[in-house]
Amino acid sequence: MLVTIAWLSIAVAVVCAVIIAIDEARHPQSMAIMNAVWPVTALYLSVIGLWWYFRAGRKMSRDAAGGHMAHMHMHGGGNAPPTWPQAFLAGSHCGAGCAIADIIVEFAIFSFGLTIAGSTLAASYVWDFVGAWALGIVFQYYSIKPMGNLTVRQAIVAAIKADTLSIIAFQVGMYAWMAVTHFWLFPHPHLTPLNPVFWLMMQIAMVLGLLTTSPMNRWLVGVGLKEAR
Repeated sequence: MLVTIAWLSIAVAVVCAVIIAIDEARHPQSMAIMNAVWPVTALYLSVIGLWWYFRAGRKMSRDAAGGHMAHMHMHGGGNAPPTWPQAFLAGSHCGAGCAIADIIVEFAIFSFGLTIAGSTLAASYVWDFVGAWALGIVFQYYSIKPMGNLTVRQAIVAAIKADTLSIIAFQVGMYAWMAVTHFWLFPHPHLTPLNPVFWLMMQIAMVLGLLTTSPMNRWLVGVGLKEAR
């Protein structure tokens, strides 16, 4: 039964991501990196991600009236304090990086039998963080660079400042659920990436990660460290 639910969850999430990608092909985002962020976000937020895209993302497309200004508003443009929708949107950048990194890293750990101190969970913690941090910086770089007159070096430094704490906060929620899955829900045998239930658990972990990183992102936007211009 759980395997069926897992396959259904994965299928619905993929369909939502494809719908967003198709719509973006006709209505590209004003900020190019968001063309990747929105579909990847749907891979773990599923129908909520699809709703979010049509609720907020569509307003930031190039052909939407004031698309660029809508993007600036959702990212905390102006002098108003950041709102929770702005915080969640700011967190979606590192969430997308985490999601892609997790898919790559988890299959690599399984394929090569990687462990740390004999633990696959420890290996996941370390390498998921490395991959998520690296890709999160890339996603943040391509968010920050077009929004300000910055050199490549300045944009990289700004991306590191903006996303490091964000990634750490994201991993708090994600790693907590991974520990619950590893030690309590499926202790023997442990789930592997070949099991669809593994990815259902990772979807839940990513949702929790977005929840734990959003307060951090609200603070980062508020103090001007996120989406520097």
